[in-house]
Amino acid sequence: MEKNSLKSYLQSPSAIRERCGQILKIAQNGKLLHFDYHPEHLKSTVDYIVSTILENYPDLEIPYHSRWRHFDAGNFPRMSWIENDLKNADKLERGRILFELVISSVLLDAGAGREWTYHESKTQQPFARSEGLAVASFHMYFSGLFSADTKNHMRADGGAMQDLSSEKLAEGLQASPGNPLEGLAGRAGLIKKLGRAVLSNPEIFTGSRLGGLFDFMIRHANKKKISALFIFDTVLNSFASIWPGRVNLGNTNLGDCWPHPLLRSGEKGSELIPFHKLSQWLSYSLVEPLENYGLTIEDIDQLTGLAEYRNGGLFLDCQLLQLKNPDEAEQSHEAGSPLIVEWRALTIALLDLIAHEIRKALDLDQKRFPLVKILEGGTWSAGRKIARELRDDGSPPITLISDGTVF
Repeated sequence: MEKNSLKSYLQSPSAIRERCGQILKIAQNGKLLHFDYHPEHLKSTVDYIVSTILENYPDLEIPYHSRWRHFDAGNFPRMSWIENDLKNADKLERGRILFELVISSVLLDAGAGREWTYHESKTQQPFARSEGLAVASFHMYFSGLFSADTKNHMRADGGAMQDLSSEKLAEGLQASPGNPLEGLAGRAGLIKKLGRAVLSNPEIFTGSRLGGLFDFMIRHANKKKISALFIFDTVLNSFASIWPGRVNLGNTNLGDCWPHPLLRSGEKGSELIPFHKLSQWLSYSLVEPLENYGLTIEDIDQLTGLAEYRNGGLFLDCQLLQLKNPDEAEQSHEAGSPLIVEWRALTIALLDLIAHEIRKALDLDQKRFPLVKILEGGTWSAGRKIARELRDDGSPPITLISDGTVF
């Protein structure tokens, strides 16, 4: 496969599904390095997810799985708190603000670790992990941390983000030696690189502002319709420069794409498995502001599930996946290790399989119950629920070493 066509392939949802499907097939033959697949637990896993869906959404009116749900952590409707500030913004400006809020929040949403907690002054409540990072980033954005305009806090400017210090970010996240946050330096570096990406791509980020991406999306809508695949491709290419160098193809940093030795053949790139978890998470999160503007989003079910610890943890906690060596659950693992790559690939493949079974159980078709809703009402929620049932701190069954840039 030629370099450019290989790059395009590895940046497509179809490649994610195909490569992850190859890992599942190896698992079904019992030949993976670290995991065994136990289909005898498929029905009980589906039953657990369905019961979680019906418990949380008995009417099956489920929102999309996106960062917006986390802004309601603790059942506090934080977006309503700032409606008065938004009342003078026109539809375009509102869209820019919402894009800036959710993009900055998603980019700060790497694993926080088990010890960090954010204490929200308004509610006097503590929040940890992803919800804590969402609450923290909400207040950071509306406090003007990313704005270069002292008279307008509701902005994220390339220059301000590029110049943001680790100390200021730590202050916003309440990180300290007594409240340690994993990967603080990595997060700060990511925001700085985000600022540089905004400044170096004025055709995408109008006005050297992160929210300029909203204008770009609106300009590329056709008859008030836009494809989720276009959103995903734009996200991948617009933010490619911010990721640390891992696997490169020529001058292209492939981002969340990792090798696995069992897929290696004579063909170039055969061993690489793309996940693009963050880019898809961000793409899902950009859908709602675009819909609120009046656009119709097409092809949303062509995006895949998300290779993260709530979905993957669910399959381990339900025993659908089991470690060949249980002692590995007591160790910490790098993102590029074969164990983590296997776990994430199996997660993606099993999400599609599980989604099919859930739709059958609830007598719903794919249009009525797309994967993005199954993630929100089902697998992600069920993964968090069973983790809390099995472990006091609700932690995942496998520990991933986070540098603040691994999603």
